[in-house]
Amino acid sequence: MKRTLLLATALCHTALLAAGQPAFTNAPATKATNLVVWPTAPLSLKDAVEVALRQNSAVQKSQADLAVAYGIVVQTRAIQLPRLGATANHTLTDLNAIEQFPGGAFRAPDQSWLVRVQLTQSIYEGGRIQSAKRTADLTRDQALLQHQTVLADTMLAVRVNYDDALLAVQQISVQEASVELLKKELQDNQRRFEAGTVPRFNVLRAEVELANSRPKLIRARNALRIAKNNLANLLGYDLPRTAGEDIPLQLSGRLEADPTPIALPAALAKALEQRTELAALRKAERLRKEAIITAEAAGKPSAQIFVGGSSRSSRFSQHLTRDFTGWDVGWQASWNIFDGWLTKGRVAEATALHTRAQEDIEDISRRIEVDVRTAYSNFIEAQEVLESQKKVQEQAEEALRLANARTEAGTGTQLDVLNAQTALTVARSTQIEALHAYSVARARLDRAMGTMLKTDAK
Repeated sequence: MKRTLLLATALCHTALLAAGQPAFTNAPATKATNLVVWPTAPLSLKDAVEVALRQNSAVQKSQADLAVAYGIVVQTRAIQLPRLGATANHTLTDLNAIEQFPGGAFRAPDQSWLVRVQLTQSIYEGGRIQSAKRTADLTRDQALLQHQTVLADTMLAVRVNYDDALLAVQQISVQEASVELLKKELQDNQRRFEAGTVPRFNVLRAEVELANSRPKLIRARNALRIAKNNLANLLGYDLPRTAGEDIPLQLSGRLEADPTPIALPAALAKALEQRTELAALRKAERLRKEAIITAEAAGKPSAQIFVGGSSRSSRFSQHLTRDFTGWDVGWQASWNIFDGWLTKGRVAEATALHTRAQEDIEDISRRIEVDVRTAYSNFIEAQEVLESQKKVQEQAEEALRLANARTEAGTGTQLDVLNAQTALTVARSTQIEALHAYSVARARLDRAMGTMLKTDAK
């Protein structure tokens, strides 16, 4: 069966991982408007996934989280860059508060002003400068991996809900066919009764069977309404309050089975290699390691160089227009030699959090293996059930044909026909459910392996 990877769509949301970029190039875009255009044509699964990646609420919130991460990256890298500051002040002093030279020869001016611009660059921060770059890169990568996890979960949810809607559509067809068969049976018995070849009991029994089949059709139609509402919500569509109970959402896809084989060892290996949740935890563990370096840096010296220029009013003239302007350059250093064990406590906290992050990786690895094994087991079950149902529908159709033929020849009974009709309905319904279960199980297995969800080109 033809498959199409949605890599291009997903990469639109992860383009900030471009090679060579030190950080996010721009803050991620967010949803600019709530105006959502309702689809006018039937949606394929590929179309539905693309719509969800644009409009789904979880994806929108994840994009906002990317913007938050962008801000954190900018803050983290700030220590690497020079800082430019400017100050200005003007002071007016009460004459009674100004000391005068003996003999009244000179009085300091009662007004003064100062303007200064200074550029400062950190040259040593106990390892924090180099750690800041690594931390910023790790924060960026972790945010993008978490965003990819949201995309993968959204794509799986769309696939499952889309298949649920297709199942409901097919069940309606099955139940409608069953109702039509029972209507035909009722008409045949009414003609025979009027001709005097069958008793009234046969007509009554056909009427009862027809009445009993209608609730199944009603329930199937209700399942489709609910499935379409769930899918519309997942796709980010806002239903107008005036919309009826059966929303105008049409699907163009169909339930199909992907025959591509897969072995459990390969599935486990792919999961441990490709699951973005595990990759994000590895980034988190490395971030915790960088946090230890940052905590230790508080107990080490800090040094900066600076260059600046200033202009100030004269200290010996009452005229504010007399000023002195010039530049200066220098360095400064500081060392908090003892801080009451504050740094020691922070290092201990960061070390413990790093140890916990390492344990989180081991824990999630085991959970992923269980997730894959469970999804694989469910997939094998669905595969076996689907295989067992391959020829059941053909056999049920043949059984109904033979039952009708025997009844026409006078060697069969109405009960044989009704039983054959029921068996055919059950066979059709079971086959569709098996196909749905197979499709959903394969989608969940792909998600468990961390494979970018595939959709049919429908």
